[in-house]
Amino acid sequence: MAPRLGLVGLTFVSLGSIIGSGWLLGALTAARVAGPASLVAWALAGVLILGLALVHAELGASYPVAGGSARYTHLALGPLSGFVAGWLAWIQAVALAPIEAEAALSYLNNVWPGLISPQGTLTGKGLALGAAALGVCTVVNVLGVQRLADTNSVAVIWKFLVPVLTVITLMAVAFHPGNFHAGGGFAPFGAHGVFAALPAGVVFALQGFEQAVQMGAEARDPGRDVPRAVILATVLGTAVYLLLAIAFLGALSPAGIAGGWSHPVGNGDYGPYATIATGLGLGWLAVLLYIDAVVSPGGTALIYVGTSARLAYSMGQTGYLPRALRRLDRRGTPVVSILLAYAIGLVMFLPFPSWQQLVTLISSATFLTYAFAPVALMVLRKVDPDRPRPFRLPLAPLLARVAFTTSNLIVYWAGWENDQKLAVAIFAGLVCFTGYRATQPPGRWPPLEWRSALWIVPWLGGLTIISWLGQFGSGRGVIPFWVDLGVIVVFSLAVFELAIRVTPPAARSRALLETELA
Repeated sequence: MAPRLGLVGLTFVSLGSIIGSGWLLGALTAARVAGPASLVAWALAGVLILGLALVHAELGASYPVAGGSARYTHLALGPLSGFVAGWLAWIQAVALAPIEAEAALSYLNNVWPGLISPQGTLTGKGLALGAAALGVCTVVNVLGVQRLADTNSVAVIWKFLVPVLTVITLMAVAFHPGNFHAGGGFAPFGAHGVFAALPAGVVFALQGFEQAVQMGAEARDPGRDVPRAVILATVLGTAVYLLLAIAFLGALSPAGIAGGWSHPVGNGDYGPYATIATGLGLGWLAVLLYIDAVVSPGGTALIYVGTSARLAYSMGQTGYLPRALRRLDRRGTPVVSILLAYAIGLVMFLPFPSWQQLVTLISSATFLTYAFAPVALMVLRKVDPDRPRPFRLPLAPLLARVAFTTSNLIVYWAGWENDQKLAVAIFAGLVCFTGYRATQPPGRWPPLEWRSALWIVPWLGGLTIISWLGQFGSGRGVIPFWVDLGVIVVFSLAVFELAIRVTPPAARSRALLETELA
């Protein structure tokens, strides 16, 4: 794939992923869980995600490969570990495009009823429109990366300006300072509510910074532009979301939250900002928001069809899945992988839970994927110390461990109900991987490096058990609150030490690096 993207294009790819359906719906879901203290959750998420973004910035600048986040683990720890990371990354990427389309249709159902059933799933009309929307995203991606960048640039400018205009308008027209301690005080659900809000829409809204990394192979100057794009998109996205949350809380009707935060804008309403705008007599803003309900999720869906295709291409390139996935057309576009993303996206439209129920699951898969990056960073620094690193993460040994722990905390806060589903998804992926590798002749692909993947078993197994015994998402509640957070921190640090000590021999790692980066 030829390098064609500059700093602006890469920044827009990441920022366009960050500003999607999360801005339309995230403030409402977070407020229901944490009340006004959801502001703490947004600020905390920004800090935590910036740490992960900095880890990806060094990796993206030093190893500009297609499907970056999946390939780093492969380069550092070998094929088996790399497959688990790549599978998780692909699951969340391929699911996000249909989720964004469903979010748009659910929002528009307030204007054109009949798109969403009372159970929250798509009707026949909604399925047809969702399939057509996903088809448009597929066609744009098939036409090539430059057309994707050009189309996305226009969408991101719109997606950035509409939230900013919404913040300015709501703060100017209706801002009630008393709302920030109404309905039970600033933190009616305590620290538990703040932590629970993170996977309930907050971190989902802010994820996506790594999209510039995924397209590192298509960057004109990855060493300079990839880290800048990742950091710039993360900072801008966090600022926009925090301001939106402040404007949302301040513009709510005081009467609607006097009794609590269960339904701050109305029972069952799926368009919070548009509802507030209509109630304030701002019909023009409501119309703009309904238009944006198509543009923002649509732009994010456009990016994730491309991202999931590049991750599938990467798994074909490294021998995880059939070689057909790495087939390119004359423009250098992975057409087979893009068409696979479309097919799986259509399956995702079948009666699955609504946006609010799915974001926690997708967030968990995403942060498990992110957790591989700090491990890969420290391993690659050890086995490949002489590689030029245009961006070096300061205090890397400390910040890498913090980033790994952060990812585990967010997965834990997602709760037992979600984490057990993730365990099933990972098992299904390993079955596919084992089945494919069993059909391949000996010697076609590098050794699996079982020893380097052994740390994954106590990591994912232990995290699942702690989640089952913990305080979130229907956990058993055996481990007391606050003690559970300490358990996750100690557990994460122990697993991290194990991971960086079971790496392949340095000579074998360098040989793999030379082969994969040639």
